[in-house]
This record gives sequence, structure tokens and C-alpha cells, in this order.
Amino acid sequence: MPKPTKGPRLGGGPAHERLLLANMAGQLFTHKSIKTTETKAKRLRPVAERLVTFAKRGDLHSRRRVQAILRNKESTHILFSEVAPLLELREGGYTRITKLGFRKGDNASMVQIELVLEPVTPKTKRSSSSSKVGVPATTQALLEEPAEELTVSDEAIIEATTEAPVDSDVVPESTGELESESADDLTASDETIIEATTEAPKDEK
Repeated sequence: MPKPTKGPRLGGGPAHERLLLANMAGQLFTHKSIKTTETKAKRLRPVAERLVTFAKRGDLHSRRRVQAILRNKESTHILFSEVAPLLELREGGYTRITKLGFRKGDNASMVQIELVLEPVTPKTKRSSSSSKVGVPATTQALLEEPAEELTVSDEAIIEATTEAPVDSDVVPESTGELESESADDLTASDETIIEATTEAPKDEK
């Protein structure tokens, strides 16, 4: 049984409360929906969902444990044969509580507790290798975006950032100015040294 809650128990004692919850759980599995007070429904929810967990296992030991709690072979058979296959893909949250208003006489809050039997599509778990470590989710989504979805502004930015090919034949004006300045700075002494180092042509006899 689940952990007992604080406050007064249902019925006259603990044994009466266990029998009351077992009877309500059997009726819930048989009729798929029952109307009761809000206090009883909140106490019934963890008991019913625990029994559904046993039924989803489907082995003989689980069937015997459910039978020991419900004490009703018909309810146990319906739980294992009809309810458990419908809740096989659902991971928790097998019951739903809907408020119906207040009861006349004692003004007790009435609710409807039912089994959630709608088909569910299981979520696909992402593998750890696909997600990059240290990269935020937004950045990773931008990296995985296909190239066809680039807008016109993105293409203009890419073209502006690409480097233009350098023409080897074109000489910058600054380089030409430097060459002309170096030629003018030659002094007369430098010219005499250059003429002296040049070898004179030999006469062939």
C-alpha cells in the first residue's frame, strides 16, 4: 500500500480503508469510470496506478499480488486482459480526476475518476551522441539548419565576407613610389662604386 496520508482515515479503521479502496479500484477497472468524493478519489489514485503497474508486467507473480489486494477474480482478469494492453505505451498518469460540483445535503465535493485510455504516441529519446557537448540548443539548431533555407540577406553577408582573388600583375601605387624614391636617393659616391665594380670587357685579339 502507498504511504498513509495525514489526517483521519476513510471508514472506521485501517482494515476498513483497505477494503474500501480495493472495492473502489475493482469498480474502476470494471466500469472504467466511477463517481465519488474528492477525498476518496485522491486516496484511490495511487492505489489504482500501482495496480496498473503490476498488470503491465503481466507475469504470474504480479497477478497474484493484484489478486491479493483486489480479492476479485473478475476485476483482476479485466485489469490484465483489457486495461493493461491499452496502457502499455503510457508511462504513468493512468487516471484522471474531473470535478463535478458539490453534493446536495452535506455539500461534499464530487469528482469523476476515470482511466486514461486514449492512444498515446511515445516520445523518441534523443541519443547522447547526436547532441553536441557544450553547445547550446539554439546554436545546435542553427548548425543543423539546411543550406537551402538561407535568406537573401544571409547570402549577401556571405558574399561580402569572401576574399577577392589577388592579381599578381597589378602592382600597388605605393610600391612604385617606393621604388622611385629609392632610385633618387642614390648619391654620387654610390654610383662610382657601382661603376668600379663592373668588369670592363676584354679585347679579343
